[in-house]
Amino acid sequence: MIIAGEYSFNNGAAYHSKHHSKLLKEIYAVIRQVDASICKTKTSREKTMKGRRLFSPFALNKEFKEKFFALGWHNHKVPCQYPTQYYRSDYKPETLNDGAFREMDFVKAKLGVEVQFGKYAFMVYNVCAKMTIFKNMEYIDSGVEIVPVKRFADQMSTGVSYFEQFVWDLEHRGVSNIDIPVLIIGVDS
Repeated sequence: MIIAGEYSFNNGAAYHSKHHSKLLKEIYAVIRQVDASICKTKTSREKTMKGRRLFSPFALNKEFKEKFFALGWHNHKVPCQYPTQYYRSDYKPETLNDGAFREMDFVKAKLGVEVQFGKYAFMVYNVCAKMTIFKNMEYIDSGVEIVPVKRFADQMSTGVSYFEQFVWDLEHRGVSNIDIPVLIIGVDS
């Protein structure tokens, strides 16, 4: 794969250059090692692309996982204990906290990485919520979000979000005082 674009959210590029330059080089190496051509394994059943061969997000994620794990990165899972004190007194849930968790794809030396080939809401959640939560819990100090550029997303199922859309929204949203430094990397096959 190639790196087609980079967007520094909340000074993510400068922060990583100063604090995580070695890890950033590992991330770039992983991206270059991923052979997207072997991940074009999904046959579309969608009306507008019926029978067309598409890139499989599942296969792409598997490739990234294999490469990151080989370099000593690991995923990090945090169990969730959801609050119950906000329920009305007449409401009694059957189960609530059975196996609930939040998970970051890859963590190493306080740097968190998420690889997202899914719906738009997941990109926003990763950068604007999950990474902040993991920082507050002191598992990471900054993050990297790897997403497809539009040309690549167009070769996946309908609804996969892309770098250009995400950057536009982040620029128009602005940076909040709770946002952490994140580098958004747009990739192509």
